[in-house]
Amino acid sequence: MRQFAKPALALVDSMRAAAAAGPLRAIAFGGAPGSNSHQAAMQFAPEALPLPCFSFEDALEAVESGAAGCAMIPIENSQHGRVADIHFLLPESGLCIVAEHFMRITHCLMALGKGPFEAAYSHPQALGQSHRFLGERGIVGLSHADTAGAAAFVAESGKPDVAAIAPALAADLYGLQIVEREVEDAPDNTTRFVVLAKDALDPAMLVGASAMTTFIFEVKNIPAALYKALGCFATNGVNMTKLESYQKGASFAATQFFADIEGVPGDPRVDTAFEELAFQTNGVRLLGSYAQARKRG
Repeated sequence: MRQFAKPALALVDSMRAAAAAGPLRAIAFGGAPGSNSHQAAMQFAPEALPLPCFSFEDALEAVESGAAGCAMIPIENSQHGRVADIHFLLPESGLCIVAEHFMRITHCLMALGKGPFEAAYSHPQALGQSHRFLGERGIVGLSHADTAGAAAFVAESGKPDVAAIAPALAADLYGLQIVEREVEDAPDNTTRFVVLAKDALDPAMLVGASAMTTFIFEVKNIPAALYKALGCFATNGVNMTKLESYQKGASFAATQFFADIEGVPGDPRVDTAFEELAFQTNGVRLLGSYAQARKRG
């Protein structure tokens, strides 16, 4: 069921009521109160009204429907790579990326008791980021919709032999004990979030500033197709900071690429690169231009 555990419901209902009274100030996120996305949203816009949604898809739908002015969505993690499904959800949502936010991620092992534990629930990303920690202790990682939601689920279960991996705030919110802190395997564990809204920023406002443009493109199914596509940026001196591939449909013949570059449309180099890319590919779609939250390189 797409429903939060009971310990989270009162908080969820309260936050949703506040957001409903001021939807333009609301920032939607996927997960229960206390999740990493919740904390990222509050870091990015402390004055905003947090709107918890059961999933990333629900958070995007909240923006589409007008229930929220924007959404905070994790897109990639320094340790565990891209967040599953997000590359499909973003283009399909019709929303535009208007900002990015980086947040250091620290996980805690929390439970009703002190252990030992047979299993720990969390979002697959958090389980992957704590894989070595769990393996060394013989704890089985079990997938849950989100980190804080896993903490609420463990609190509701009443079982002393199961735990959750979640931010410390979730333990406070749902009455759990923190058994161990900093259980992530890498000390510099960082997640990049993007902020999505209905309306794109005007790239002209960003020309000359440190800015990024995110886009997707589909290469032709011919030899050297990707080489020629990437050459459009290399020959025009445009720095590409991210490139990831994924399959469109089940034919395995149409490869889509998700990319970030430094620069925005309106810069002659970027404009020329995109003109050449349109000629070399089956299609290009811009997902948004926005200010850099962190310098690349």
